Amino acid sequence: MPASPEGLKHYLQKFTRLRQGGTKYGPAPHKPVLLLSIIEQFEKGEIHKNKVFISPELVGVFKENFALLVTTGHNSDFFLPFYYLTSEGFWFVKTLPGKELNAHVKSFNVLNGLVDFAYLSEDLYTLLQAPETRNVLKSALLQRYFPASAPQYQQAKKYGGYLHNLEKYILNEDTAIYTPVQQPIPDEEQVFVRGGLFKKLVPQVYNFTCCITGMRLSSLHGFSMIDACHIVPFSRSNDDRVTNGLALCPNLHRAFDRGLITVDTQLKVVVSPTIAEDEENAYALRKLEGKRLNLPFGAIHYPAPENLTWHREKVFKG
Repeated sequence: MPASPEGLKHYLQKFTRLRQGGTKYGPAPHKPVLLLSIIEQFEKGEIHKNKVFISPELVGVFKENFALLVTTGHNSDFFLPFYYLTSEGFWFVKTLPGKELNAHVKSFNVLNGLVDFAYLSEDLYTLLQAPETRNVLKSALLQRYFPASAPQYQQAKKYGGYLHNLEKYILNEDTAIYTPVQQPIPDEEQVFVRGGLFKKLVPQVYNFTCCITGMRLSSLHGFSMIDACHIVPFSRSNDDRVTNGLALCPNLHRAFDRGLITVDTQLKVVVSPTIAEDEENAYALRKLEGKRLNLPFGAIHYPAPENLTWHREKVFKG
């Protein structure tokens, strides 16, 4: 169903009269930044149905856009507009069964534990699907709330941006600090974005194949049986590059995390001598002893020797 001129006029008024609230830094910019980030997801074809999930891509784009557009001292908290945009009449949040969303949500992790997805009013969803009306709404947001920083934002979008730089960092293809939103100690939202990209990129560089068994399974529904496994836990290392990861099927992911298997300096599997199992079973760990890892294309993606050394010394049950 095509969008109507009346509908576009209605949402132009809505978008330029958002309830922003007030702080010591002035009107809060979070709602227009979230709307711009959602429009960007439409532009990239990442929203296919009227369901907006809290994805690493959306949170990452929000934080990038916030850094590019906001010149005041506001914090780039994603959870604030995701909740408060419900007051505008076109944004609705569906919670997980038995959960309830309210104004007491004060952190990203709490929000993420409550929400299934958000959705837009049907007429706005129709407007955002069409490039022409989508661009009109995007321009209105930039001109109304960010007239001074909009040129910088538009210029920066031509050169990759935060998510692109972060992917290159996680792929170990660029050791530069991914500005403008990296912090020495990542906040909840950065950990979510980086963790989500780690889970996506590690299986990708291993061609969605378990690096030990060679198992490769995918589904038309988007499911995969290959996990991204940290070699040194993120909580210890703060390292979510692919060089601190292995692509493993779930049973070997669990075995690796518990030190029942490890990898030696020759990149071969070592099985703990402390286990007892039916070695005639087709899935016996002992059958994997001495098997060399199937490595990704490009040495920059290989597991780092120092990470494997840490696992052998600190986790493996030798």
